[in-house]
Amino acid sequence: METAVEITKLLKRVRAGDDSAEAELLNHVYPELKRIASSRLRAWKSGGMQATELVNEVYLRVFGSDTPVDWQNRAHFFAVIAQQVRNTLVDQARKRGKGNHVSVALDDSVSDKPSPNGPVDIEVTALDEALQRLNSIDPRAARVVLLRYFGGLTLEEVAEVLRLSLATIKRDWTFAKSWLFDQLKSKG
Repeated sequence: METAVEITKLLKRVRAGDDSAEAELLNHVYPELKRIASSRLRAWKSGGMQATELVNEVYLRVFGSDTPVDWQNRAHFFAVIAQQVRNTLVDQARKRGKGNHVSVALDDSVSDKPSPNGPVDIEVTALDEALQRLNSIDPRAARVVLLRYFGGLTLEEVAEVLRLSLATIKRDWTFAKSWLFDQLKSKG
């Protein structure tokens, strides 16, 4: 994976209007985006969508917009990507209709490592609704879930994006996982 400094430099060039920087950025971040997409699609058992398709859709949503993003750094980039991964997967589930179940395990990474709470089989839209409820009671914890689960950021990167201490992020992550597990289990 490319260093944060290299990606941040490319993002600054993109922000400055350097057209060649966007293609160069994609070359640098594509493996990480594909890893995140593959992991989320495995977890979501997405009907027919491939990792490449998800990466392309997310990238188009981010860079195809008429409103340019004021990129700050690599962590900020992946935060924006995380939101678009979530939006894309939820949009796809809504298009397919009710009954789109996914086994959700809020791991400490985007790997396939089992969650201590185990997976919960729920509808994709139920996860989105639970995240919206979490956002209404604890927006920061919901943001941590977004960045960790959908964006593949480490706890340290989440702390950097949110400009909070690592200890605070760890507490929020622990709370959010437990709260979501309880919410999703009661729906399952």
